Amino acid sequence: MTPDLMRMLATFVLTGAGLGFYLAGTLGLLRFPDTFSRLHALTKADNLGLGLLALGLAFQAGGWADVAKLALIWVLALQRWPAEDAEDRAANGTGGPDSARDDGTLWSPESLKNTGAPDDTPPPPTALPPAKS
Repeated sequence: MTPDLMRMLATFVLTGAGLGFYLAGTLGLLRFPDTFSRLHALTKADNLGLGLLALGLAFQAGGWADVAKLALIWVLALQRWPAEDAEDRAANGTGGPDSARDDGTLWSPESLKNTGAPDDTPPPPTALPPAKS
């Protein structure tokens, strides 16, 4: 096998696997019963899918600068974990739509309304405690 054929084969296999992970995440988004499961499937599959796509495209890059750009894109995409964590907390019932309720719609105006703190949550303090000297 020639090196060009090996590079093309590696690109084909890795990008195909990356697209497969994107497809699996999309199916999870559409098929899982609650919001928390949907977000978990989507974010995990997308992160791995993007990494495989970037690795597959790196075999076709013209130089190290292009490979570094692809790696930077993937690293920056991995830095979205704070937003994913906020989405997970919202889906888990601590600040967003109730994940146990599923009426067949992904998002509705009623599910996006802030319902407030749960009944067992203590109210926030009104003042700071006195400083110890």
